[in-house]
Amino acid sequence: MRKGKVRRRRLTGQAPVPPVVPGQTADMDPIRDHLHRHLDELAERLAEWVAIPSIAGDTEHRGDLRRSAHWLAGEMRAAGLEASVLESGDSWAVLGEFVTDPSAPTALVYSHHDVRIVKPEEWAETAPFVPVRRDGRLYGRGASDAKGQALAHVWALRALRDLDGGAPINVKLLIEGEEEIGSPNLAALLERYAERLACDVIVFSDTVQWRADAPAPVTSMRGTVNATLSVRGPDRDVHSGVVAGVTVNPAATLAQALAALHDEHGRVAVPGFYDDVAELTDERRAEFAALPFDEEEWVTRTETRTISGEEDFTVLERLWARPTIEVMSLLAGDPLGLPRSVIPRDATASLSIRTAADQRIAAVAEQLRGFFASVLPADAEYELTIDEALGQEPYETPRGPLLDALERALEHGYDMAVRGRMGNAGGGPADLLTRTFDAPILFLGTGLPEDHWHSSDESVDLQMLQRGAASIAHLWRELAKVLPTRE
Repeated sequence: MRKGKVRRRRLTGQAPVPPVVPGQTADMDPIRDHLHRHLDELAERLAEWVAIPSIAGDTEHRGDLRRSAHWLAGEMRAAGLEASVLESGDSWAVLGEFVTDPSAPTALVYSHHDVRIVKPEEWAETAPFVPVRRDGRLYGRGASDAKGQALAHVWALRALRDLDGGAPINVKLLIEGEEEIGSPNLAALLERYAERLACDVIVFSDTVQWRADAPAPVTSMRGTVNATLSVRGPDRDVHSGVVAGVTVNPAATLAQALAALHDEHGRVAVPGFYDDVAELTDERRAEFAALPFDEEEWVTRTETRTISGEEDFTVLERLWARPTIEVMSLLAGDPLGLPRSVIPRDATASLSIRTAADQRIAAVAEQLRGFFASVLPADAEYELTIDEALGQEPYETPRGPLLDALERALEHGYDMAVRGRMGNAGGGPADLLTRTFDAPILFLGTGLPEDHWHSSDESVDLQMLQRGAASIAHLWRELAKVLPTRE
């Protein structure tokens, strides 16, 4: 308990509530004003939640996942929702329900409270689970991805409760605890609680905004599937001086296969890989081009040092509308400790494939199998594992009144005009959700590209949380105008 109190004193002493930004007056909009006045409290609550190390897929932190779920359920109840903690595989999801009228339209919000593993030695601003508030940001694993996003929804409903007595439509929050390991039990969870989760529209909150001063509705999400390629050489690690030059070196063989994945123009060289990719329309290109973009600024924000990829497409088109294959990890030989001067027995690489509109995971998987069979030498034993069951297909939000309502909500929440539309470079269970409930998906996140998701020194811009929560509250008002009531 004493440690928790020390942490709170430090947090509240780090910085005052951020000032109102130019073009925004606190009394212009009651929702923004309400959230502005309670931003310190929101930051304190998020810091308490971030301090719970709810790491997905780690048996040592299974209890923390359960504790995180119960913490969120308590926060939901404090905001006036009915909340249930639901067991899902080795984790727990939280279902919060605000039902204003059974005949009113219903929105289902999807997000997650589990977080990625950490390398504490790489964190400079704070220890991963010792949240610190500094320069208008809150640092800590999960602050942006995605505890901050989930909490913004709770506080949006709290604001509407305080100002209007509640939301104008029914809102259900499903915050799962296995997203960071591919949501292996989400389909079963959705089926088990299908009646309680039935909805007219889904709001997916595990995405980013373009810039703090340039909000833009996300209107598409790339698909995702992971693969692992292992190459076997000798039956055991062998002294390099004994067999060098006369046996398969799995590290070199794997490197050659991975190098063949892309051509000199940045395109994926897997035969047939682009055959099913939807062609970019002029309208979509114009929406991307309307966003403020500068290559030097982008490299600075993302700390990527350089830009590469398909030469015939802009950076934003590559990010949101084109498929990719990336190498996530390589393992062979003695990467740590003193070298043994051996040719390793095997070498392994993990791959992340992002699919674009109209591609299908099953077809991509077959293309990968054929590609590696053709580029790996006949005397190299290998195994290619593709996690098709955990893959997620791409999704694009239909154009129409719902998307227009989201755009208006962002303009209210940020008090500035929307200048374009964007995509989401990552993936998630959007396709699963829309197929399960036969409902369209709107994307609304509160993160930024510079928040360091999955990396060291993850943080969230607290003004983004305020504006995001305001946009969410306005979204429920806007959707009430366009969604039909149930008979």
